[in-house]
Amino acid sequence: MFNLSMPTHEQISARMFIDGAWVYATGRGEIAVENPANEALLGSIPDGTAEDARAALDSAHRAQPAWAALPPIERAALVQKLAHAVAARAEDLARIVTLEQGKPLAQARDEIGAVVTFLTYAANNARRIEGDIITSDNRDEEIHIRRHPYGVVVGLTAWNYPAALAARKLGPALVTGNTFVLLAHEITPFSGLALAQLAEQVGFPPGIFNVVTGRGRVVGQAMVESPLSGLITMTGSTRAGREIYRAGADAIKVIRLELGGKAPFIVMQDADIDAAVKAAVTARFTNSGQICTCNERMYLHRAIADEFLAKFTDAARALTIGDPLSAVDMGPKVSGPEVEKVCEIVARGVADGGEVLLKGGPLKDGIYAKGHWYAPTVVEVPSNSSPLIQEEVFGPVATALRVDDLDQAIAHANDTSFGLSAYLFTNSLKDIARAPYALKFGEIYLNRANGEAVQGFHTGWGQSGLGGEDGKYGFDGYLRKQTTYLNWG
Repeated sequence: MFNLSMPTHEQISARMFIDGAWVYATGRGEIAVENPANEALLGSIPDGTAEDARAALDSAHRAQPAWAALPPIERAALVQKLAHAVAARAEDLARIVTLEQGKPLAQARDEIGAVVTFLTYAANNARRIEGDIITSDNRDEEIHIRRHPYGVVVGLTAWNYPAALAARKLGPALVTGNTFVLLAHEITPFSGLALAQLAEQVGFPPGIFNVVTGRGRVVGQAMVESPLSGLITMTGSTRAGREIYRAGADAIKVIRLELGGKAPFIVMQDADIDAAVKAAVTARFTNSGQICTCNERMYLHRAIADEFLAKFTDAARALTIGDPLSAVDMGPKVSGPEVEKVCEIVARGVADGGEVLLKGGPLKDGIYAKGHWYAPTVVEVPSNSSPLIQEEVFGPVATALRVDDLDQAIAHANDTSFGLSAYLFTNSLKDIARAPYALKFGEIYLNRANGEAVQGFHTGWGQSGLGGEDGKYGFDGYLRKQTTYLNWG
């Protein structure tokens, strides 16, 4: 099974959770899981196969009718029990997140707090599953619109928030009467398996919540293509989202995608500069910049650019980097290939005319000899065509471009295929009022750092996704509508 305490001196040999049992992959293969802070082997997970995916879907399919037949409040009670169990083991779960993903323990604790919030919010929505009765054009008739579960929901999650992203999908899927199959990302699989262990302990019936491990192009594709999966909800890269969209096309699958972002961070001349700097640092360097809503490109009014960049660079330089189990601001990036990707984009950005204001870059000596370390870097670029402006960095690299006014900043901000999040700092009520109409993004932060609310709606436009999560709109996304024409004449 799975060791929730996850001691650092032992390697974990985990199994998948299918139909209420802990099982190995049918092919008996395994995938090694490392600690990104020191490259030590944390343990291994089963290298799942298409057959394992089918077994999990079969289990969820068999369990779903009885689960859906329960009153929503009974389903919610079990989800709430899981939330309580997570809260009781919060420190163990946070430690797992830190060990497998690399974020500082304080940030991992926040992530586990989000797990509790997501599950609790979903449970509290059990009595809000509503339909409509509409008058008909015919005599002796009513039109009833009901909401029904899709059946089996498949959750595909990213490695940057492995526990929170799983709970964000799991809670509403179960409360609305669906069963759930999670593909735990192979880089950060232990968080999802730990949730499954707690679900088992609080009494989830077999098949309601299954966790499969393995590679997305094998297990994930089998899940997406299977006729048993009713809804696919995925958080990850735009590249992966395109592949999932194609894989589900033949079966006309319902697919919800939360994909990459390239968030503009606009600071105008009338902004509170100190507040903007603080928010920009938080929104760029939290989790080593590995957040889809991160501040990816700063557009700074020329009148305040020098002051802002001086303060921002000083704040970035002061961030502490080290063992994520200790009190530091930044841990490692999640993997070696991720560091290489950031290095390559920065090199092209500098070759394109970027001026390095803070040279951080990869760290490889001393305490950083092992692990995937990248120090905060700040680059000012000459134009909006820079690779650092146009490509998602997903790392601790801040890019700045000077602008003449808000109209130019908005034009630059919208010059992208992404449309997830955007930021604006200004004290002009006129600009605050008009910016949301002009910015082509699904989520906008005005005079604040990132961090969406559970009662909001987290959604991307363009190549940042389809559908969305959170709030009443996200909850409703796990239900499909049925119209009945009830005639008694």
